[in-house]
Amino acid sequence: MSWLVAILLMFVLFALNMRIYLAMFAGILTYFLFFSDLPLAIAVQRIVAPTQNVSLLAIPFFILLGTLLGATAVAKRLLALADLLVGRLTGGLGHTNVMLSTLMGGISASNLADAAMATRMIVPQMIRQGYSRGSATAITACASLITPIIPPGIALIIYGLVADVSIGSMFMAGIIPGLLCCALLLVAVYIYARRRGIPPSRTTWPTASETRSVLFEAWPALALVVVIVGGIRMGVFTPTEAGAVAIVLTLLIGFFLYRDMKIGDVGRALGETARQTASIMLVIMTSTGLAWIFSNERAGIAMAEWITGLTSNKYIFLLAVNLLLLGLGMFVEGTALMIVLVPLLKPVLAQFGIDPVHFGIVIIVNLSIGTLTPPVGTVLLLVCNLTRASIGEFFREGWLFVAALVIALLLVTYVPILSLALI
Repeated sequence: MSWLVAILLMFVLFALNMRIYLAMFAGILTYFLFFSDLPLAIAVQRIVAPTQNVSLLAIPFFILLGTLLGATAVAKRLLALADLLVGRLTGGLGHTNVMLSTLMGGISASNLADAAMATRMIVPQMIRQGYSRGSATAITACASLITPIIPPGIALIIYGLVADVSIGSMFMAGIIPGLLCCALLLVAVYIYARRRGIPPSRTTWPTASETRSVLFEAWPALALVVVIVGGIRMGVFTPTEAGAVAIVLTLLIGFFLYRDMKIGDVGRALGETARQTASIMLVIMTSTGLAWIFSNERAGIAMAEWITGLTSNKYIFLLAVNLLLLGLGMFVEGTALMIVLVPLLKPVLAQFGIDPVHFGIVIIVNLSIGTLTPPVGTVLLLVCNLTRASIGEFFREGWLFVAALVIALLLVTYVPILSLALI
């Protein structure tokens, strides 16, 4: 049970706000120095090994894709399309906010980037239309959580690597749950807007000529979604190749169609991609070392035996996992939780007959909600800082939208076909 010491040490270091990869490395080092006779060279080998995995190229590709999109007018054109689709509904701009995050989620990989973008583009208009600062902030934050669930979310890639399941399957599995979150948030916005008397953002339904104009402007962005999702689904290319193809198309769109991208934008995007990729890779490398320790100590088997000794009902197990993740998500960053817990819980899935792809979506939805919970909710803190809304305002005015995501989590957890229908 020496692996427990490594885990406890990591969580203590997490609580002390140490960087994730350093906390994991401290756990690995503690195990090899004090609880094992194995040479440190094995630790080095285990940490370096994941860098040889070609599938990891998908991470920098999709980070670069999202960063390049920030240098084009793609978001503005998708905003016009979102307004065209839902602006006539009661509470117009709130619906547009949710729809924009859903459309951007199909081509971006960062919920933080999407949250920051939507906050600057829409929140001031929402407040002028009648939304309170807290509700506008909450809608923006909750809508941005669709991004990690809909492909090409980085969380889908990391789970696929950690759990050793197909990244393509994870991409397909995230589509319906992501759309479900969108639908439930739209319902929540409608209920809120009806209660507060917030009008639509459009007074009339779009004309045929306006529809053609908006679709003509937005079609290159929509084409990226088709390329990424359709190409993977039809087996034309792998998720890694999809990222590379999408980058090429984005460069063509930015330089030759929209003509709003400059060479300097590409240089800045490459620099930002290098920084973000290095951060993620350090976490993946140290997590692989931890996974090897868990395997060597038969920690997963021990965890499976302990859990099945407590209950033989998979629904109770899933409820316990949800409560555990929602609780830990208040204090520990989501990527770290997923990387630490998945190797421990994966052997339990076989005992209960739970599909690992379905379980992955459950975990990702859980950890997405965790970004809204203090004290370390990254999306919560970012959006509240940008809008100058207090956390009290956020939850007082936005509890309905958080509740919509919790309902989505329960549906995804107990209706596996939502995750597995497209695989």
